[in-house]
Amino acid sequence: MQENLKSQISDLKSQIKACLFDLDGVLVDTAVYHYKAWKRLANTMGFDFTEEQNEQLKGVSRVESLNKILAWGGVEKTDTEKEELASLKNSWYVDMITKMTPAEVLPGTVDFLTAIHKAGYKLALGSASKNSGIILEKTDLAHFFDEIVDGNMVTKSKPDPEVFLKGAELLGFKPDECVVFEDAVAGVEAAKRGGMKAIGIGEKSVLSQADVVVSGLDKLTVKDLENL
Repeated sequence: MQENLKSQISDLKSQIKACLFDLDGVLVDTAVYHYKAWKRLANTMGFDFTEEQNEQLKGVSRVESLNKILAWGGVEKTDTEKEELASLKNSWYVDMITKMTPAEVLPGTVDFLTAIHKAGYKLALGSASKNSGIILEKTDLAHFFDEIVDGNMVTKSKPDPEVFLKGAELLGFKPDECVVFEDAVAGVEAAKRGGMKAIGIGEKSVLSQADVVVSGLDKLTVKDLENL
């Protein structure tokens, strides 16, 4: 496994100066909270929402997620009703994430962020979530990031590269000087479309477009980034 990882990384030659991170599934796992809130919303409209369907919402904006859920449930709503439903779901979700603690940070995250920060890499968050600030604050990760780009700052969802291109711009680097850490297919595609390297967090069979795939940040070191 380790030799295979070294082989993958040695194939990447560009000089990386900045790291752009997705939030959910990379740094923390808030998928369970999204799932509970969306399921509760679906149930109020008379249909169910499965964990498998929730997986399809990774990296997708709140509005687009709602549209998918309504389609799955065969329910039609006006734009005004959709705004009210999205707001209701978000209120339930925010109520849950405000109770998050640093204990919910994924394994290896703090050590890896600490190491690359000390090594001089610039860090930005690139997330579709409009609640990134709350999550970073509650999990004590905010201080690691030089810039935070979230759903409040962009209009296009992944796989559009807008969120990552904005992060690179704010950090002051060209796309080919950046590497993106993503757990979603749409996020990896966004990174590649933006001209950036992508490190997938998850399964290689799923994140096949990524340049390197590992199971978590606990499998990476500063040395790995130096070889990108």
